[in-house]
Amino acid sequence: MLTLLMLEYRKLFGARSVKLALLVTFLLPLVWAFAPRLNTLIRVNLISGWQLPAVSIGVTIQYLLPLFIALTVAEMIGSEVSQGTLAPLLLRPVDRTKVIASKLIVALTYPFLLLITTVAGSLLAGIPLGFGTFLGGTGLGPGLFVGVGQLSGGAAFAEVVRGTALAGVALMPIAALSLLYGVLYLNTAAAALATFATLILMRLLVVFPETIQRILLTSHLGVYAQQGDIAQPLILLLIYTLGFGLMSIFAFDRRDV
Repeated sequence: MLTLLMLEYRKLFGARSVKLALLVTFLLPLVWAFAPRLNTLIRVNLISGWQLPAVSIGVTIQYLLPLFIALTVAEMIGSEVSQGTLAPLLLRPVDRTKVIASKLIVALTYPFLLLITTVAGSLLAGIPLGFGTFLGGTGLGPGLFVGVGQLSGGAAFAEVVRGTALAGVALMPIAALSLLYGVLYLNTAAAALATFATLILMRLLVVFPETIQRILLTSHLGVYAQQGDIAQPLILLLIYTLGFGLMSIFAFDRRDV
């Protein structure tokens, strides 16, 4: 299993889509340092470098990060099918379940990699603002950007770590869904398109009653900034992840590739 995981990570970091995604997520936050209308658009006067991660995550988590995740995870199956490398692997004495499980584990860690580069780029862009104690909030803790008083650098760092981790959990179901579509369609473009279409469809269901909206995956992408009791959205996100992941394993075990 460990060998399969190492192989999948090697293929992940060797993919051009991953290199592009990591580069974009790292460089995009640097634009904030040269964006004269940023404060006007987000209606917040940024006074600390600790506030930029919340801005970057908020801008990218709705469309850009899901797009990168859908494309890359779908490619984990589709590219191997198109190149003819998946079938020979399955002819070897390797358990099918272990093959797809290793892909699932790598897929679920990919959102965190994208978020790490996003936050790293944000903190780099925030150097001119400084990282000391400031009056306000990071956008990821109580009071959001307004805060609840003075915030030390250590407390701000803790809020950024928490927000980044929660954002990763929110994106995990998208990775699992893309892998499921990858198994079902065995085609990168079709799987990525199906994943994004599903997310758009969920967003369109905003016209339905709130009871329905509460169970939609897209309704909880902002959990990274929520305060108080977040157990319910986290449980729902993990149920989505587990459900899509198990369906991927079940489908792959019975799929003729």
